[in-house]
Amino acid sequence: MTTGVRRRMGVEERRQQLIGVALDLFSRRSPDDVSIDEIASAAGISRPLVYHYFPGKLSLYEAALQRASDDLAERFVEPREGPLGARLLRVMRRFFDFVDEHGPGFSALMRGGPSVGSTTTNALVDGVRQAAYLQILSHLRVERAPARLELVVRSWISLAEATALIWLDGRRIPRAELEVQLVHDFAALAAVSAASDPEMAAVLRAALSQEPSESPFADLVGRLVALAG
Repeated sequence: MTTGVRRRMGVEERRQQLIGVALDLFSRRSPDDVSIDEIASAAGISRPLVYHYFPGKLSLYEAALQRASDDLAERFVEPREGPLGARLLRVMRRFFDFVDEHGPGFSALMRGGPSVGSTTTNALVDGVRQAAYLQILSHLRVERAPARLELVVRSWISLAEATALIWLDGRRIPRAELEVQLVHDFAALAAVSAASDPEMAAVLRAALSQEPSESPFADLVGRLVALAG
């Protein structure tokens, strides 16, 4: 008969374990409702040992948020190949995967963060938004956005956040429909801006030049034509 011996973790390995445990708990309940005692219990260690690796709940929350924000930013990374509409739809699917996996934590974060929030957490959220903004510009093959394009892209990112929060509150609209709707929203915002701005018109024409007849953008046009008729 052998006797099981618990392997002792190194400092960084234990820190990463605690971050993972905290992120899992924050994903299922608001960070405000998760205690250090719960994190310690889920990690299989004592409360004082948690404080050995993190000075308090705020530092652990920020470390978990850093991992989550890195993950969320990566959801917007997409190869610049193929039609823009299809690329944006894949991005929205990955974005809603994240929202689905981290619902309560995402909701608390986007609504101002937990009571332990700080300027660091706000900076991390802003960093995700900036990463998403730069990725969308990359999809449009634009290095330096004119003013109206920046307004369109940043407004669309805010719209995606708001849509996800509303969806989490009851999930009354099928997720797949919202993913397509947000791609349509991007096209609509860009089209309204392009109608009165030559720079935006040039960007939109370039983006639409490779769109096939079955793309989300073409689907929107078809729906609008049918509605007008």
